[in-house]
Amino acid sequence: MLAPDAPDHGQRLDAYLAAQLGLSRSAVADLISAGQVLVDGQIRKPAFKVAPGQAIAVNRPDAPAPAGLTPQDLPLQVLYTDEAIIVIDKPAGLTVHPGAGQSEGTLANALLCHFPDIVGVGEELRPGIVHRLDRLTSGVMVVARSAEALSVLTKAFKNHEQRRIYQALCWGHMPHAQGRIETLFGRHPKDRKRMSSRVSEGRTAITNWRVLQTWPGLSRLELELETGRTHQIRVHLADLNHPVVGDPLYGGRSRSAGIKDADLRLHLAAIERQMLHACLLGLKHPVSGEYLEFRSPLADDMQALITALDQAATGARF
Repeated sequence: MLAPDAPDHGQRLDAYLAAQLGLSRSAVADLISAGQVLVDGQIRKPAFKVAPGQAIAVNRPDAPAPAGLTPQDLPLQVLYTDEAIIVIDKPAGLTVHPGAGQSEGTLANALLCHFPDIVGVGEELRPGIVHRLDRLTSGVMVVARSAEALSVLTKAFKNHEQRRIYQALCWGHMPHAQGRIETLFGRHPKDRKRMSSRVSEGRTAITNWRVLQTWPGLSRLELELETGRTHQIRVHLADLNHPVVGDPLYGGRSRSAGIKDADLRLHLAAIERQMLHACLLGLKHPVSGEYLEFRSPLADDMQALITALDQAATGARF
């Protein structure tokens, strides 16, 4: 997926794509005439003028596997697939696409092996990728199998038209049974690896939450996103002093020492990832327009912690 910047405003579509893809104008024209280029989901002529804010999807059916992205036969839990989309249940620990310091072992590598038709759909190192989950977050996500599907889904996610529900285990107790968090959101002013809702300017971030279960010192929450900012749930809970259990970046691994039950304390101390799971993804199918919902059961490690918390509470061993 390509997104023109301000300096690109007014360029012809074929000239813009030729520069971005390293192809000749004639090769780009062939792609356009074959219907392999979509601008905001629409077929346009080579002379169409590009502008910032547009989403340009290019499908290159004959493109070779991109350099640096090797197909790898990694296990994938596929919840649903058809000619337009693939719905995956991503395990914690799996990075969505290559980035700095990692070129293999990602979801993108696995997708290229199991679904080779996604080569050329979107960016070279992110074939078919519409959205992402953090490496240490588990759960359901959707991938596009065609340029048209990628364009439609990318626009829908940009406009927050999809439904996304998560579950999290967090420290402490929320002040009410349910609520809404609406803040500005941006890069942390002192630590560039982190995001923050305690900023004076930024984009709006909205998280709706409700309490599902509580134990002494911990809670289980259901959270529904109205926006999809980087680390949004993790930051919103941490900035309320209720970080996600196990979160290595936002303070979720520093509180287990306060748990009196020895077995539970050891269990909590051994957790190496945030207890956050994407349970439900609802969206309109990019071709049929039908509304679909996909669900992922809680990850085994989260369910194991819930069981341990229930057992400790029943035994009154805190």
